Amino acid sequence: MPRLLLIIPTLDRSGAEKQFCLLAEGLSKQGIEVEVVALTRGGPMEAHLAAADVPYSILGKRNRFDLTALRKLRKFIIEREPDVLLSCLFAGNSYSRLATIGMGSRRPKILISERCVDSWKSSWQHWLDRRLRSRTDLMIANSQSVSDFYAAGGFPKDRIRVIPNGVVSPSQPELTKAELCEEIGIPAESKLIAFVGRLAPQKRLKDLLWAMQMLRHSRPDAYFLLIGEGPQRSELEYFAQDADAATHSRFLGHRDDAASLLHLIDVFWLASEFEGMSNSLMEAMACGKPVVVSDISPNRELVEHGKEGWIANLGDPAGFTQYTLKLLEDPEAAQKIGAAGQQKMESEFSIKQMIDRFHSLIAEVCS
Repeated sequence: MPRLLLIIPTLDRSGAEKQFCLLAEGLSKQGIEVEVVALTRGGPMEAHLAAADVPYSILGKRNRFDLTALRKLRKFIIEREPDVLLSCLFAGNSYSRLATIGMGSRRPKILISERCVDSWKSSWQHWLDRRLRSRTDLMIANSQSVSDFYAAGGFPKDRIRVIPNGVVSPSQPELTKAELCEEIGIPAESKLIAFVGRLAPQKRLKDLLWAMQMLRHSRPDAYFLLIGEGPQRSELEYFAQDADAATHSRFLGHRDDAASLLHLIDVFWLASEFEGMSNSLMEAMACGKPVVVSDISPNRELVEHGKEGWIANLGDPAGFTQYTLKLLEDPEAAQKIGAAGQQKMESEFSIKQMIDRFHSLIAEVCS
């Protein structure tokens, strides 16, 4: 039975952490001995791992380069003697490779997972990635776009595998659409457009607030829900006022029921300038909702223009407005587009498919 150690930065309910905890549960059920290490802190996904009987540990990393946490991880690896390390995100990928320096023949196979087209990385991060390439047995990219990005940066193509994210259809919400509308102070018959994710510059949420400013003139019954937290929240709230979009926008903050609320919306928006493979976009499609997304490669891997949704030019608020009007004014077409997206998620991006692909890859590496 292969022994697998999964290394992730936190146990927050973020996209990568959710994917890896679902993966830990699924691989454990398939006979792999799985243990999870969170470098920095625990979080909501602890309950998920505990319910699945997957052991986990939290190292308490305090800063960017915490030598104490690195030593703890190294000691943990030596004691557990895993066959394979599988890590994700910059912190997990860096610490997993640094912690195994000097282990010689005792070093486990090292698989790193890149989850985004990381154009945000600084020069020192790219430098460290390059220095650690030789310590990497395989890179797993969650989309072809991510694979192409890292291959263009010099990572050997023959050591990259693509395993797309898997999606679980969100559970039904505990409140009705009318109750949600009452909670946030809008009419019960409103049309709801939503974004779910981190309120950060890469998401280009100002484009969406401009789109809302234009949309409300044609559809005063439409409201924009921004679900999530992030460093731009205060700035975006001020911007909504300046752009004259505040009356038709609602900042809902972090919500544990964010995914389930997707069942209540009419259209999902994603205007990002870079992604890996958006979990919230996949969840909206799994709920059968039509989507309008920015024209970037990862989004095009999920959405065919006019079939599962509409693709607007990057930085084009008017495009988002135009395509959203099409969907709101033709409910039959919107339902057809949403159903096509739902079918695509079920047939091509199920959690079972993701787990099976990882299981096969781990078996290949261990052989």
